[in-house]
Amino acid sequence: MKARARLTLAFEDAATAAAIAASVSLDDDGFIRTARRGRTITAEATAENPMSLLHTLDDYLACISVAERTTAETRPRARARRRRA
Repeated sequence: MKARARLTLAFEDAATAAAIAASVSLDDDGFIRTARRGRTITAEATAENPMSLLHTLDDYLACISVAERTTAETRPRARARRRRA
């Protein structure tokens, strides 16, 4: 029995989605297919059984999480407004 899943992930802007999709799609290797459209990433995964699919999705979401934290850290921080004396 084959198992399939589709994930749709929305990010705050297209640049963030592009950076995350570029970093995680390097590891697709036939287990999962990553596509980006605007600020949305869609991932389609297939596996021979549900447990294999679960492992694939768990690994993929862990990679998404790391990529998301990395893009957040590399973003320039907003400047605080200076108080007038």
